[in-house]
Amino acid sequence: MTDLLANIVLGFGVAVTPVNLFYCLLGVTLGTMIGILPGIGPSATVALLLPITYTMPDTAALIMLAGIFYGAQYGGSTTAILVNLPGESSSVVTCIDGYAMARQGRAGLALATAALGSFFAGTVATVLIVVVAKPLSAVALAFGPADYFSLVIFGLLFAVFLSSGSPVKAVGMVAFGIGLSLVGIDPTSGEQRFTFGMAELFDGIDFVVLAIGLLGVSEILFNLQQGVERDSGAVKTGSLMPTREDFRQAFPAVLRGTALGSFLGVLPGGGAIMSSFASYALERKIAKDPSRFGKGAIEGLAGPESANNAGAQTSFIPLLTLGIPANGLMALMVGAMMIQGITPGPEVMQSRPDLFWGLIASMWVGNLLLLVLNLPLIGIWVRLLGIPYRFLCPAILMFCAIGAFGLSYSVVDVLFCAVFGIVGFFLRKIGCEPAPLVLGFVLGPLLEQNMRLGLLISQGSFSTFVTHPISATLLALSAIVVIMMAMPAIMRRREVVFQGDDD
Repeated sequence: MTDLLANIVLGFGVAVTPVNLFYCLLGVTLGTMIGILPGIGPSATVALLLPITYTMPDTAALIMLAGIFYGAQYGGSTTAILVNLPGESSSVVTCIDGYAMARQGRAGLALATAALGSFFAGTVATVLIVVVAKPLSAVALAFGPADYFSLVIFGLLFAVFLSSGSPVKAVGMVAFGIGLSLVGIDPTSGEQRFTFGMAELFDGIDFVVLAIGLLGVSEILFNLQQGVERDSGAVKTGSLMPTREDFRQAFPAVLRGTALGSFLGVLPGGGAIMSSFASYALERKIAKDPSRFGKGAIEGLAGPESANNAGAQTSFIPLLTLGIPANGLMALMVGAMMIQGITPGPEVMQSRPDLFWGLIASMWVGNLLLLVLNLPLIGIWVRLLGIPYRFLCPAILMFCAIGAFGLSYSVVDVLFCAVFGIVGFFLRKIGCEPAPLVLGFVLGPLLEQNMRLGLLISQGSFSTFVTHPISATLLALSAIVVIMMAMPAIMRRREVVFQGDDD
């Protein structure tokens, strides 16, 4: 307990330094803005900002990028409630009852419920990270190469199972990402792999170029093709203060959403989106009168808003303790850590306790800043909705090109970025999300490295993956996940969760 308190004090000492506090404020402010503005999203924003982190202190860079992630959960609820347009994917469910409350003249109550529920959930999630980080890191240190290989396999399969859309397409995207990670010079034999004789590919595909193209450029192309319309109109927010009855209905939903989001966030493929959909389905399932949902039920807003923020923050747990990203955006965080020369995993807690505990403490500080920002600045956020998308997209594309060129001052990187943008656009058109591809690309080298080390230790025997207890358990769980994906009844229930319906 003494060590834990000392680490918490260390973390807050790092988080509240002027530099880190500034970058935390910058991150949550940017997160709120991009959550409000449809058509950008936190993944694309983090991808765009990765080149900037080259010149930033490592702790400040990670604090800023993390703030963008969970800040977007707050911002997405504002536009969802006021104009029925989710600024962020996890806010889709918020539109259902949040916008209905706004139409009833209770927009202020809806916004206050979302902000306070998110703050409570973020606080609980931060405490959970503090409590479980050290024990999980100690367990991770006992993992060998075979265990890590099986952990990556399980993580990728479970991420596919919990992701929306076709699991077959998601598996294909993961395999595509792993294949792209193999491009370059083989680290063992020195032979070229999939380079087609191009010298620019000898060092492999740059993660930042791939991320900017797949998540930034393709997002712009897709939104331009789809058309992004928004009309802020004249919105009256009304009173922010909940009545006793509102509190009685909302608080249990906040508790349930926080618990559900905290659990799902830790799982591979969980995070904010899965948490919000699952919470809404749960609230409808246990409601005495489900017909109230969709007509302004405060539980249908409080539960998902708490769940998405808790899920966003607890998704840092597997990243910080095991070095395994739980979703596509956490894969970008892995890229940011590698840019700074930091290998994510249990060693970070021992080698860089200032960074580890400072990042965790900054999450609570960021949630407090978000609470202070969101309620007083609602009027400014509403005005942002009036910016035409045709003005935003050229600026975003310009930042994409600058970010790609600034990596090595090479026009080839810009061309690769454009190619990946076009590839990402066509993948979206056929219903394939780029996030699993990014996850496969990041985890591909870890998968290959640990498979080779495991085989080297066992002198080429694949039995090492089933004779080690931890590895065998993880592979057994992976087989169960595959069986579950092959069962139509389970997959139908999975789709029901993502529709937020129990029909």
